[in-house]
Amino acid sequence: MNSIKLHRRSVLKKMVAAACLPIGSGAFVTAATADDSLQTLYIPDEVDRAVRKAVEYLAGTQRDSGALADRNHHVTMTSLAIMAMASIGTQPGDQSELGRVMKRAIDFVLDPRHQDDNGYFGKSDGSRMYGHGIITLMLTEVLGMGATVEQNERIHKALVPAIQLILAAQKVRKPELHQGGWRYEPRSTDSDLSASVWQLMALRSAKNDGMDVPGEAIDQAVKYLKASYTSPRKPRGSNVEVSGFSYTPGTHQATFTMTAAGLLAMQVCGLYDSPMVAGAADWLLEDPPQIHERYFYYGIYYYSQGMHQFGGKHAETATKLVSDLLLGAQHQTGAWQPQREEHNYGSVYATSLAVLSLSVRYHYLPIYQR
Repeated sequence: MNSIKLHRRSVLKKMVAAACLPIGSGAFVTAATADDSLQTLYIPDEVDRAVRKAVEYLAGTQRDSGALADRNHHVTMTSLAIMAMASIGTQPGDQSELGRVMKRAIDFVLDPRHQDDNGYFGKSDGSRMYGHGIITLMLTEVLGMGATVEQNERIHKALVPAIQLILAAQKVRKPELHQGGWRYEPRSTDSDLSASVWQLMALRSAKNDGMDVPGEAIDQAVKYLKASYTSPRKPRGSNVEVSGFSYTPGTHQATFTMTAAGLLAMQVCGLYDSPMVAGAADWLLEDPPQIHERYFYYGIYYYSQGMHQFGGKHAETATKLVSDLLLGAQHQTGAWQPQREEHNYGSVYATSLAVLSLSVRYHYLPIYQR
C-alpha cells in the first residue's frame, strides 16, 4: 500500500524536476522538487508569492500541540492546512521549517484522542461528518509521505477504521433519493451534497491508494450525485440542460457552491464526459462567483479545481477569476479573512482553502489529477 503512494509521489516530483511545466509559468519550485540549476529557470509570479506567504502564515499559527488552528474544529482545520502545504510540494520529511511544521501537524491529527473506537474523527473537535471526511481525505493524500516509517504506519492504522466508518454510514437506511450519500452524523438517515462530497473524495483517494473500497460504494455515491443535479434528463435524449447541483435532491435550486462541489465530485469519480459535468461547468461559466458569495471560500475551492479539470475556456476563465478575486483579498499577513457565514471558521480555514484554490497549477495532490 505505502509503495503505491510513494510511487505516485515520486512520479509527481520527477514531473516537476523534469520541467514539465512551461518556462515562465511561475510554477512554485522548492528544494525538494528541483536542483539549483532548474530553479533558475523559473521566476515566481504574484500567485507563487501569495501562496508562499500564505503557507508561512499557516505555519505561524502552529500551537504547542502541533495544531494549525485559530478558531474551532482544530483537527479539521489542521488537516485543511496540511493539504494546503502539500499542494505546493511540501512534505513532512523535508528538512525545512515547513516540513517540520507539517510533520508535527500530522502527529497532532493522529493523536489517539482525536479518533474514537469506531474510527470517527468528527466527535473530538465537533466537526461531525464534515470534519471526518476532510481529515480522512488528508490522511489518504499524505499516506506514503510520512516523515518516518512509523508515521506512515500510524497514518494507515488510523485510515482503516476511518474508511470503514464512511462505508458504514453510507449503508444506513435512507429515503430513496438520499441513498448513497452522507450527512451530519454517521447514523444520519438523510443526506446532503456538501457532507457527501468530502466522504466521496476520501473514498476515491483511498481507493487510489489501494485500500479496500468496494466499487459499489463509489457507484452508489455517484447515483446520489446525479439525483442532486437540478435538471432532469430530457424525455427524448440523453443530454441534460445547462444547470447545477443542489444541496439536497429534489429541491431543484442550484447554487454556486453546490454546483462547483458536484462538478469536482463527478470528475473525481472519472465521469469527465457526463452531460452533467458539461452542464455544471457551463452553468459556472455563465454564473461566475463573486467575492461576497455565500460560503465563498468553500465554493471557490471546488470551483477552481473543477473548472481546471474541465479545461479549455472554462479553465482559463476560472484561473484568471480565482486569481483576481483571491489576490485582491489577501491580507498583508498572508492570510485571508472569511466573511458572512464563514466568519466563525477563522483565517486558517479561509487561507487553507485559498491556497488549495490557487495551487491547482502545481499538480501535487493526486486526488485532483485527471
